[in-house]
Amino acid sequence: MRSPAHPARRPGRTRHPHALRATALGAMTLAAVGAQAQNAAPAPAPQRVEVTGTSIKRLAGETALPVQTIRREDIDKSGVTTAAELLRNISASAAQLADGASITDNTGGQRGFNGANLRGLGVSSTLVLLNGRRMANFASPGDAAGVDLNSIPAGAIQRVEVLKDGASAIYGTDAIGGVINFITRQDYQGADLGLLAAATQEGGAGKRTGTISGGIGSLANDRYNVFAVLDVQQLDALRSTQRKFIQERPLKDTVPYYLSSRPYPANLRLASGATGTAERAALTAAGYTINGSPYTQRLVNLFAPGCNPPASVFASSIGSEACGYDYMADTEIYPDSNKVSLLTRGAWQLSESTQLFAELVKARAKTRYVLSPNPTTVTGVRFPAINAYLPRPVADVGAFDIRVRATEAGNRSNEVTSDADRVVAGVTGQLSATWEYSAALSWAANEVADRYVNGYFRFNEFATALKAGQINPFGASPATGKALIDSLRIDDVARRSKGTTEGIDVKLTGSLGKLDGGDLGAAFGVELRRETQKFTPSALLVGNNIAGDRDSSGTSPPPAATSNARRIASAYAEFSAPFTKTLEAQFALRFDHYERVGSAVNPKLGLRWQPSKTFLVRGSAGTGFRAPSFSELYRPTVYGTSPAFLYDGVYDSFEQFPTVKQANPDLKPEKSRQFSLGAVFEPAEGFSVAVDFWSIRKTDVISDLYEKTILENPTRYAAYITRDPADDFPTILLKKENQGGLKTAGLDIDIAWKGATTAIGRFGATLNGSRVLKYERQFGKLEPFVSNLGRFLNDQVIQRWRHRIGFDWDSGPYAVSLGNTYYASYTDDSYLPDTAPRRVSAYSLWDVSASWKVTSQLQLRAGLQNLLNKQPPYSNQSYYFLSTYDPTYTDPRGRTLALSLKYRF
Repeated sequence: MRSPAHPARRPGRTRHPHALRATALGAMTLAAVGAQAQNAAPAPAPQRVEVTGTSIKRLAGETALPVQTIRREDIDKSGVTTAAELLRNISASAAQLADGASITDNTGGQRGFNGANLRGLGVSSTLVLLNGRRMANFASPGDAAGVDLNSIPAGAIQRVEVLKDGASAIYGTDAIGGVINFITRQDYQGADLGLLAAATQEGGAGKRTGTISGGIGSLANDRYNVFAVLDVQQLDALRSTQRKFIQERPLKDTVPYYLSSRPYPANLRLASGATGTAERAALTAAGYTINGSPYTQRLVNLFAPGCNPPASVFASSIGSEACGYDYMADTEIYPDSNKVSLLTRGAWQLSESTQLFAELVKARAKTRYVLSPNPTTVTGVRFPAINAYLPRPVADVGAFDIRVRATEAGNRSNEVTSDADRVVAGVTGQLSATWEYSAALSWAANEVADRYVNGYFRFNEFATALKAGQINPFGASPATGKALIDSLRIDDVARRSKGTTEGIDVKLTGSLGKLDGGDLGAAFGVELRRETQKFTPSALLVGNNIAGDRDSSGTSPPPAATSNARRIASAYAEFSAPFTKTLEAQFALRFDHYERVGSAVNPKLGLRWQPSKTFLVRGSAGTGFRAPSFSELYRPTVYGTSPAFLYDGVYDSFEQFPTVKQANPDLKPEKSRQFSLGAVFEPAEGFSVAVDFWSIRKTDVISDLYEKTILENPTRYAAYITRDPADDFPTILLKKENQGGLKTAGLDIDIAWKGATTAIGRFGATLNGSRVLKYERQFGKLEPFVSNLGRFLNDQVIQRWRHRIGFDWDSGPYAVSLGNTYYASYTDDSYLPDTAPRRVSAYSLWDVSASWKVTSQLQLRAGLQNLLNKQPPYSNQSYYFLSTYDPTYTDPRGRTLALSLKYRF
């Protein structure tokens, strides 16, 4: 091993300034950065550890690549209890796929999936690891491929390392946005219990968590260690009616074009031509008028303008003679969730040079998503079928459509159960004085069941009953009608999916010789993996008879079961070359071969120049390669509707238009080039500043054409639109293709200060921020590059500035932390007609926590998240089902009080 090229360190202190840049969530890293021992005892030799971004063991922080570290105490101070909550506070994370964004299933079959998204490059371009090895991706086929953050055993996390400089030649060049490595405890003894309870000021979204950990044996003394961590969490649902900010933003007054044309009581869409004229005349003859005037349009409501508020309302955007439905008045904006995870690990020291280890993870997340009742259209209805439910009967002159919100069937409710399992067994050892090896077998699986538990029903039987007069589309049905609706309700696991990742990895690390600056470090590794994905639809789904999940045209083939597998072979080499005491280079090269996709070789170069103990310059450059996922290549066709309301100039209306999502077996891999350059400065003891510039460019980006792009260019993209010959009503084809490029660049800024101990305690502060300078992308091969920076565009916003700032104080057994998470303002979605450009205000959340170490065994903590009860800023974004705010970065829960205790036995 190479000896340090700097003076001996005191315990807990790393003098390299770039170690200080390992800042985390605002104030949370103060205990880890710049901590000084208060005695002058001789220091033991510093231990070399493996840092994310390199396979060569080295002193912690001694790396040319920017790595952000979040430690256990940092997580506790922030009050977050899940991996998804944790990543929301990382400034490099943008447009994260969390519960709010997942609730509407606009990801094409992946409701329940929580995915990390570094740099806003997509969930599929962020690699999530557990203890340096891969987990199985979320199994349900859809638009994104990645690890479900619900699978991470949150209670077992010791620290999180975030490699932010792009594709990794070590872990996988598919990590174009970066690597997030969740690292658990390794050698734990004793037992401890952690409990947390949280409640929101306005009700809903409460939380209870419990963690129990236990371990026996010491590797040093007993030659073995076995420990286990069990984490249980219950997160309560939050209804839209429980938040005042939702009630203050009714769609009618804010974004009326998002109102649905399927209200309760139902709208009637009359026939066209002479039949429609006769139907309107029959309404007039029966004494029906709208504001004293005869009906003149096709879409009418015989109960307008009264309708049935607050959900069913009268709005001109639907039509001057009909009612609209405000789905935000009757939905949940935060799901009920139960999460259980178990991690157990054992290590056995067979000899001084050989250690065996095994690791088991089991996790289950059961989440219930509740939406507004099913929007339903029944064609071919005649007046005799509904006259019993009208104030006055109408003469039968022709058929028409009923557009109704199926309120009596209940709110649409999906229960998504995600089971994750992972087993790793391996051996590490010493080949010689300078060479070590490690080898492991791993198997990981994710299984997802999407169960329809309420609000979905057998459509054909429902339509027949409504046309027979058994169901009232305007109000309460008779007892027989209610019983019939109850009998048609569906409780069915409509979709089952399972994915596995199994593999073997072998790695050698050591020294190839001496250079002027120390040992020439080297690492060589090979990986063999086999991935599988299976999808099984239920008989009801195949039968195309589930209201709310069906091809309404009846002309498309049913969803089919799929099963796919492929082998991946990888090899890499890495070298750490200290040419002098001040200049070191890191070289890495990775080869990947994906069965049925192809091969790629990707290099990475890192440089670290440290002319003094207080100043460091570092940089890196490399390329990336992401093979298409199973879903992108082979996913069965998915029928649904656009995630939000869109305007079609040909049809001349705002609607949630039908969509057909298709895979593409002819896709090419995505490729990338990335570059970073930064400096770290430590002007004084305990104070450091790090600034890193980064630039990433992707080509052959895999995506479908967005619905807006297609409808705004109906001639150019005519092949992606199928229109009803009767009225030009469109169905939109969304097919995965290599659409073009994406370019982004920015600055990461990390500042950490830890003051010396004073009579009133010790103070500290940190800043972790990202300034995005460029974010441009193409929405199709024929489309120009457009900027997504500082504006909501199609599906997301990339804020120009995001940060986490923290302040700490501690004195003896007491500690207080104050943190701020900030997202800059941006230009709102201007897609709606007659919508003037507007700004979405900045979003700034403060949180505070205080802890008291009562005894050496007991610690109490109290915290307030969203201290000022900041509400999500208003946005008219049109991509996510949850409207009037953006659910990808905001938190609708409001001020939350959390109390916790930890007891060590």
